[in-house]
Amino acid sequence: MALIETEEAARRLARAIASDLSLYNEDKIVEGITGDNLFEVLADEIEEGRALFKSRVAPDLYAKNFYDRAIIDILVRSKGHVASVMW
Repeated sequence: MALIETEEAARRLARAIASDLSLYNEDKIVEGITGDNLFEVLADEIEEGRALFKSRVAPDLYAKNFYDRAIIDILVRSKGHVASVMW
């Protein structure tokens, strides 16, 4: 499979991976936000997604942090309604 070479496609992939994490780990996400340890609770899942993203995009696109931005947008910002000491 060819590597993704466009920023738009890399962003879409990053958001798709983050969306899957959100869909399949809702309870862990709420637990992590409530306990202010989201990245520790989801460390394995986030790293697995990161490895997938890195394997599918060109190195220069991986370096632009699209995956990390998608994680924040989808796992954190979308859960603003969850009570937390973070906000």
